Amino acid sequence: MAHQIPDDGTLLPLMEEFYTIQGEGYNTGKAAYFIRLGGCDVGCHWCDVKESWDAELHPLTAADTIVSNADLHPAKAVVVTGGEPLIYNLDYLTHNLHEKGIKTFIETSGAYPLSGDWDWICLSPKKFKAPTPNVAECAHELKVIVFNKSDFEWAEYHAKMVSPDCKLYLQPEWSKSKEMTPLIVDYVKENPQWEISLQTHKYLNIP
Repeated sequence: MAHQIPDDGTLLPLMEEFYTIQGEGYNTGKAAYFIRLGGCDVGCHWCDVKESWDAELHPLTAADTIVSNADLHPAKAVVVTGGEPLIYNLDYLTHNLHEKGIKTFIETSGAYPLSGDWDWICLSPKKFKAPTPNVAECAHELKVIVFNKSDFEWAEYHAKMVSPDCKLYLQPEWSKSKEMTPLIVDYVKENPQWEISLQTHKYLNIP
């Protein structure tokens, strides 16, 4: 039977939840509780969590339960990721996290309209489905995955869509890191408005 996901976001397809250290971007090195929602139609061929794409594979879980689980941990910060979390209405989830004094972070491709009240929005746009303007305008961080040389030009295109205060990151795609990292280093040296993001959790062998 297909999931009947309520429009009010009180039930969400939860793939996994875990307490760990943030591994990428501006908040690297900080403890946080991760909530990975199932469901994505962006379809990146290099995605490292393809098992998240089909929402039907993941149990509908009460947002209240997710909030209670997050509140058990010392770091009062939650990262909502996917999949593509903005497929769902996240107003209820973020409201209740804030009621518990928990900060809210999201990692999104921006392919769907923004819902939820966020302390930090990381926009990681994908070529397969363009971000919506309202997500780009609100982003605190733009993180572009560099898979080949053409991605530098693509990154600059999206940098024009975000606010002047938005942090700009270039991150090598993991399987191409040996090839792309030296190019990113050279690019950032020539274009210092950008910074380098690495998937430090993979080096640390943590989730």
